[in-house]
Amino acid sequence: MKAHKMSLLVTGSLGVDTLETPSGKRDIALGGSALYFSFAARLFTPVRLVGVVGEDVPHELLDVFKGYPIDTAGLEIRKGSKTFRWHGSYLKDMNEAVTVGVQLNVLAEQGPKIPSQFCDSKFVFLANTHPALQQQMLASLKGVKLSVADTMNYWIANEPAELRKLLGKIDGLVLNDGEVRQLTGERNLVVAARQVLRMGPKFVVVKKGEHGALMATKDLEFVTPAFPADTVVDPTGAGDSFAGGMMGYIASQGEFSVAALRRGIAYGTVVATFTISDFSLDGLKRASRSDVDSRLASFQQAMLY
Repeated sequence: MKAHKMSLLVTGSLGVDTLETPSGKRDIALGGSALYFSFAARLFTPVRLVGVVGEDVPHELLDVFKGYPIDTAGLEIRKGSKTFRWHGSYLKDMNEAVTVGVQLNVLAEQGPKIPSQFCDSKFVFLANTHPALQQQMLASLKGVKLSVADTMNYWIANEPAELRKLLGKIDGLVLNDGEVRQLTGERNLVVAARQVLRMGPKFVVVKKGEHGALMATKDLEFVTPAFPADTVVDPTGAGDSFAGGMMGYIASQGEFSVAALRRGIAYGTVVATFTISDFSLDGLKRASRSDVDSRLASFQQAMLY
């Protein structure tokens, strides 16, 4: 029985990006981990968004959700605060952003509150933010079926104790290959993934960019190849879109299983290709579920030898 299909909650950053890639520059682009996640996950199931912006938030960021199954009852516009801003450049390497500048602004303050009507959420994604804040968010929810978190090199380096606490409370962790090596000190990704499992999560997904993804549970490890994308305009948000596709699919099934996780990873891989095909949210916003299913079919065909 596919129960609780409407209860995928995401909490994370929302902001304004300045983006530089070989394809050009965007001075005011919508961004943030929770934004990309939401627009990826909405292809599979309705999304509940929890986040905070400042009173200087551009109207484009508030208007972008109209017409999409994303409930913004948990989006706080905080008076006296400024919206998160990030300036990233991919001019040297399309696989890794160079942070030209970052203004945490409202993200350096207390986190947003989860609305009471969201507290029954069964599937929860704690997008990249301070691990203490991720723990607070998780603690205010009851009866969660699946909790998954993302993290980044900054928190691994600067908040190792809080991150280890978080890992003891979540079901799954999503991070990239550089981050899992930093977290564990292991070069071999399979060995590193197994070490993360010993820290608490039931599964770990390691994103390897253009080389696909590795998933590990205590009983199973498998690798999903990358989708051969022929158009890469802006890689920003690819990892968050991957997580959104993965979690959106799992939530649409109503129950967690390793089979759903494997299929979710394949969907996440495909969804991310729409994100990187254009600047900011432009490629992802245009995508429909039928577009994604069509691309998944060709992806699966390519994996058959």
